[in-house]
Amino acid sequence: MTTNSTTSATSSSSATAKLVSALGGGSGIDTASLAEQLAAAQFASRLDQINSRSDKLATQISAASTLKGMVSTIASSFGDRVRTGDLAVTPQIANGSVAVVSKGTLTGSGTSTLEVTSLAKGATLVSPAYAAGATATVGSGTLTLRFGTIAGTTFTADASRSQVDVTIAQGATLTDVANAINAKGAGVTAYVATGAGGAQLVLKGKDGAANGFQIEANENPADPGLSALAWTPADDATRLKSAASDAAFVLDGVPRTSASNIITDAAPGLTLKLTGTNAGAPTTISFSDPASGISAAMGDLVAALNEMVSELNRDTDPISGTLNNNPGARELRRQLGALALAKVMPNAATGEPSTLAELGLKTNRDGSFTFDSARLSTTIAGNPAGTAKMFTTGLYGVYATLDKMSRAVTSTAGANTLGGSVASMTTLQAKLATQRSDIETKQETLRQKLVTQYAGLDARLSSSKSTLSFLQGQIAAWNAKSN
Repeated sequence: MTTNSTTSATSSSSATAKLVSALGGGSGIDTASLAEQLAAAQFASRLDQINSRSDKLATQISAASTLKGMVSTIASSFGDRVRTGDLAVTPQIANGSVAVVSKGTLTGSGTSTLEVTSLAKGATLVSPAYAAGATATVGSGTLTLRFGTIAGTTFTADASRSQVDVTIAQGATLTDVANAINAKGAGVTAYVATGAGGAQLVLKGKDGAANGFQIEANENPADPGLSALAWTPADDATRLKSAASDAAFVLDGVPRTSASNIITDAAPGLTLKLTGTNAGAPTTISFSDPASGISAAMGDLVAALNEMVSELNRDTDPISGTLNNNPGARELRRQLGALALAKVMPNAATGEPSTLAELGLKTNRDGSFTFDSARLSTTIAGNPAGTAKMFTTGLYGVYATLDKMSRAVTSTAGANTLGGSVASMTTLQAKLATQRSDIETKQETLRQKLVTQYAGLDARLSSSKSTLSFLQGQIAAWNAKSN
């Protein structure tokens, strides 16, 4: 700022000297240059102050944004590691053709055996073939769907489920019937399939023995034909292509059934999606050991935290720090100082780990962190299931704690966050830009005014010089005659 002020003062002095010289010597004046220099000198000091403050704000915004970004990156990267990495106890199945296994809501351990004897299926029913194709008319009236179980030729209705009536208008085709059934959304879907014998209406129910169905017809006597679509178990058995059935499997020696092939939490930490059968040849389900993955993840986390602490220390240095008096930076340091002992698992049962310190995070006196791998090993050995719970994307755990810190740091609500600091500094920077623009407008107005004034002065000086030259010529003529 001193250099800019000196330059402005020098410009002003130079302009004044030029004016004095021009007036004293009676020579011409460069009014445009003179006006520009004087106008700049008038506002140079205020512009220098605004530019200096704006530059400082830009540096502070950059530093705060960098820290804010580092916190967000640590949280999101750890979240990705939890979601796609090897930090949780996950089930693995030896025979992948029998089922797809995934983690349940709890944490599993040990091994399980699985034998699948049948899969859950839905009923598939077809109508007689219509040689005229999908556009064949079928008569009109009402089709009624009833749901329940089928055993041989016996249908037992499910009293908890209401019948579904489907109105079929006169002139309706097979395609119209399929559309009308689908529009009911009753758990039976329909479509028209055209084979060698003609077009047939195909009806499919949901998986599970309780989702069997029969279809009844109340046809319009004046427009018969709809009864051909009706079916009960006592009718033509060849029309029932697939009977509704439950899945049957033996898990850990216990025979079980399921209306769905997806069995959530079939056992602690285990969800099954049955895909095939292996009667007489049970397969084994085991659970992974996440110890090495957890150790690597904690080591990476400590390294990332230390990188951020180093940046924070530089920015908050009492003498040279860009953010040495920033409340958002101070709050971040406070949160980092409390991180190791913070309860990341407030719902932990007695004896289960609940802090990052138990996972090996150790805070040093200078605010940096150390990874205590021995402490982590002790925690895993003492309570592997409790340790694994800390590495999920749920409400609690390591990721939830980092994510909460990231949200707090980046929040723009209040001044005691980096996000709030960036927002307030950005607002102040915009105000300075407006002030700069206003001053530059005033400077330009003054320049134009001076140009006009100096142009008039120049004209008067020219006139005076012309008069002086005339008088000097007359005097010289008089003196010549006198001689």
